[in-house]
Amino acid sequence: MNTTLRRAVIATAAVSMALSMAACGKAGGSKTSAADVSNGFRIGLALPENQTARYESVDRPKIEAKLHELCPKCQVDYENAAQNANTQQQQVDTLINDGDKVIILDSVDFKAIQPSVEKAHNKGVKIVAYDRLAQGPIDAYTSFDNTQVGKQQGQALLQAMGSKASPSSQIVMVNGDKGDPNAAQFKAGAHSVLDGKIKITSEFDTNGWLANNANNEVSGAISRIGGSNIAAVYSANDGMAAGIISALQSAHISPLPPVGGQDAQLDGVQRVLAGTQAYTIYKPYKDEADTAAQMAIDVATGKSVSTADTKVDSATTKGIPAKLIPTSIMTDKNIQQTVIAGGLFTVGQLCTQQYASDCVKAGLK
Repeated sequence: MNTTLRRAVIATAAVSMALSMAACGKAGGSKTSAADVSNGFRIGLALPENQTARYESVDRPKIEAKLHELCPKCQVDYENAAQNANTQQQQVDTLINDGDKVIILDSVDFKAIQPSVEKAHNKGVKIVAYDRLAQGPIDAYTSFDNTQVGKQQGQALLQAMGSKASPSSQIVMVNGDKGDPNAAQFKAGAHSVLDGKIKITSEFDTNGWLANNANNEVSGAISRIGGSNIAAVYSANDGMAAGIISALQSAHISPLPPVGGQDAQLDGVQRVLAGTQAYTIYKPYKDEADTAAQMAIDVATGKSVSTADTKVDSATTKGIPAKLIPTSIMTDKNIQQTVIAGGLFTVGQLCTQQYASDCVKAGLK
């Protein structure tokens, strides 16, 4: 073979190799191929924290159970960031490097996690945003209608206040974590109902969803406003409601003003039974968990998102396939029809010895 012909052959081979590599994605074949349910694959589950009872006791087991039902051979790799955004970034990076095909992600901080979401996208790893809509190229999203949740909280608080709900009545608002996009939606929804109906004398946006932080904020508000002048307290969730009620009790305020939350976590429902908490918002977590699991299987295997019935936009991504699960107000009058009928808790779990008489009054058997 002469020199000219040999150079031509080498050049042709080089072009062919380059085209082959381009067809596989980025150099080195970094993008993953579509998963196969029959053979199983790895699925990441990254939850944000363990202070709110729901994540470990409800979300994790229900998501894992549905994933194993849909894909018996799949391996679920679980991570909990304990409310640390940096930790969650490291955990998501680990899931990507371990070969997970899809990650169900409930972000600690929806903005801070964006680089990890982008890294997953560049590697061909799918991301299903769970409960909180993270920034970045999300493939699917499921949650509740969080603005509607806030509206329900506001409506329930006014109903609990009854005749005391007037433009001169002073209330305290303890909103959720600044790094959680849902918190801003709860807040907006609540304000749309409460503004003009009552007087919001003190309002706080918290760092984390911690009962201690809420306790400190309300203790300070009691000192400034006077306990007898607080007509009600809005709490963004049940966990913080526990700290708020403790602050009111420590100040010897009696009777307690209405305090509400959301999430229908076990101790919150029991406080509603006992009358120390006025209401909570019941969220059908099984529906949310089942939806997330189905979405994860769909996007990992290259299918359309079968459970999505709407689309949502984030600050970075438009038209994300989504499913928003309806919620409802829960008081001591409809516990049977909400958390028990929905399979969240049994009567036995709720009606411990401490709450036995309360359960009798509520007609729970």
